[in-house]
Amino acid sequence: MRLDIVTCQPELLTSPFAVSIVKRAQEKGLAEIHVHDLRRFAINKHGQIDDYVFGGGAGMVLRVEPIAACLDELLAERTYDAVIYMTPDGETLRQPLVNRLSLAGNLLILCGHYKGVDERIRKAYITHEISVGDYVLSGGELGAAILVDAVVRLLPGVLGNEESALSDSFQDNLLAPPVYTRPAEWRGEKVPDILLSGNTPLVEVWRHEQAVERTRQRRPDLLE
Repeated sequence: MRLDIVTCQPELLTSPFAVSIVKRAQEKGLAEIHVHDLRRFAINKHGQIDDYVFGGGAGMVLRVEPIAACLDELLAERTYDAVIYMTPDGETLRQPLVNRLSLAGNLLILCGHYKGVDERIRKAYITHEISVGDYVLSGGELGAAILVDAVVRLLPGVLGNEESALSDSFQDNLLAPPVYTRPAEWRGEKVPDILLSGNTPLVEVWRHEQAVERTRQRRPDLLE
């Protein structure tokens, strides 16, 4: 999978893609991540990429020309399965959407900043608008990092055990059950006997029951 990310703050994306699972995915050649600095397409020598809001009001808006120039350059090089804009008013990112995007070959992600991007960009280029939650960030970069991490970990060969991703929270519309490791007893608290029994079918029944109960207590909306 190739992921291209357009941003005016590329430094924000240096660390998330340089460690852990996303780093290993790149080293294995399973994911190719390219971050493009929007200021390379600035409209003048001062590096301007934003301007005041028409109609008045606080905040700045990313101009159409730099974004269009960057997107046109990328779109001329390859076809993208989705051109995504990270925005608070987009579709809330949930696991089914992540699963679908993980099947793509090329994804292009545009990060908003300040008050966002000129609406004409959204109409002309964007195929998917995604939000990571009902709150506002300073820009779309951290949301893009979340999206990339969620998608890349599902790519075949990225995780040591691919079944691990299938048992994550939300994959079956349930939260994950509690998990334990050594020692079997800590501060008087023992690991449930069923997990030490070696009876795999009963363990799976227990895990499902625990997942349902945890979902009922913490996210009953998922059961609906």
